[in-house]
Amino acid sequence: MVFGFGKKTQMPAREDALRGRDTRPYAVNPTHVVLGTPLEGPWPDGSEVLYVAMGCFWGVERIFWKQDGVISTAAGYMGGYTPNPTYEETCTGRTGHAETVRVVYDPTRTSPELLLKAFWENHDPTTPNRQGNDVGTQYRSAIYPTTDSQLAAAEDSRSRYQQALKEAGFGEISTEIRPAAEVGPFYYAEDYHQGYLAKNPRGYCNHGFCQVAYNPAAHGQDAPTKVELPDIPA
Repeated sequence: MVFGFGKKTQMPAREDALRGRDTRPYAVNPTHVVLGTPLEGPWPDGSEVLYVAMGCFWGVERIFWKQDGVISTAAGYMGGYTPNPTYEETCTGRTGHAETVRVVYDPTRTSPELLLKAFWENHDPTTPNRQGNDVGTQYRSAIYPTTDSQLAAAEDSRSRYQQALKEAGFGEISTEIRPAAEVGPFYYAEDYHQGYLAKNPRGYCNHGFCQVAYNPAAHGQDAPTKVELPDIPA
C-alpha cells in the first residue's frame, strides 16, 4: 500500500469532494486472476453480493477469495461522493470512499454469518479510519449489505462481536453498517489492484491477525478463521 498521499481522518462534505468523471478512466481484466470467474459478471443465478471494507483492499480481497463458496471478488471504492475515482484521488481523502471489496458468493455453499466471521476476525474494527499504519477515511471499517438477511446478520454479528471484544478488554466497534443501495455505487479499482496479492505474493498485507474469535461455537468451528500468509525472509 502506498503511504504519504495525505492521511485524512474526517469525511469531506459532499460539496468539497473531488469532481470525478462520468466514466471509468481505465480498463480492468474481465476475469478474476485467481478464481477464473467473471470480475464484473454475469454470475450464476442465485449468487449474492456483499460489500466489505476493512483497511487496505489488497489483503481483504485475498481473505475472501480463499473462503469456501465465494465465486468472485473485486477491489474498488465505495461509500463516497466522487464518481469513478482513481486510487490517487481516493488516497487524498477528498472522495469520501472506503477501499472496499465486493464478495460474490453462492448462498448454498456459505452464508453471511461465515463471511462476517472472516470480516471481524481479520481486522481491528475498533480503530476508526485506521488499520495499523494505514490511516485515513479510505481505511474505515464498513459492511454494505445488499439483502435484508445480510443486513440483519451484519447487525447481529456486530452485537455478538462487541460483547466478545468487551469481555476481552477491547473497545467499541466503529464499523459502519448501511445498505449498499443507500451507500451508492461500487467503483472498480485499477487493474493492478485486482488480485494484487496473487500477482505480488510478498506484497503488503495488514490483515490475518485476530484479536478475539467471533463466536466460533455457533458455526461449528473450534478456532478463528486464519489466513495463511507467505513467509518473508528476515
